[in-house]
Amino acid sequence: MAGEKFLKHDAAGGFTETIATQTGGGGSANLIPSLDAAGRLDNTMMPTGISADTASIVASGALAAGDFVNVYDNAGTVTCRLADASAIGTRAHGYVLAAVANAAMATVYFEGENSGAGVTGMVGGDVFLSETAGKATATAPTTSAAIVQKLGVAIAATGINVEIGSPILLA
Repeated sequence: MAGEKFLKHDAAGGFTETIATQTGGGGSANLIPSLDAAGRLDNTMMPTGISADTASIVASGALAAGDFVNVYDNAGTVTCRLADASAIGTRAHGYVLAAVANAAMATVYFEGENSGAGVTGMVGGDVFLSETAGKATATAPTTSAAIVQKLGVAIAATGINVEIGSPILLA
């Protein structure tokens, strides 16, 4: 969606129709910002330290919007894969809001609201990492050698306020 249009006084004494910008960065200095389709400023418009806590990380395997991911060292390359509660080594570190193909760069979020398309059927209350790869559940795992890891609190059927906790390895 393009930004709103406005008139800008030009050097010749006339006016030029201009469209507000939705993304920042070099070349966007002194421009009027425009909100995105969700009614928010793009993260590139925010000052350093005021934005979503994210990292761009290569994906090992396909990821669906809303999946929780594990960040790990893959032969010297920081990589993310689906997280699951089956072992301490696959615990959750973050989540993705957009689908990502294998070997593509994923924007991994470390806090905030996970409202990705794959987040469905949540009920208000605590949410835990599931033994189903990438998913959250309202019921903590009970399988021996699995982990219990709180991911946050369900705030809607399609939203989780993410505050990832430390995993507990079950005996």
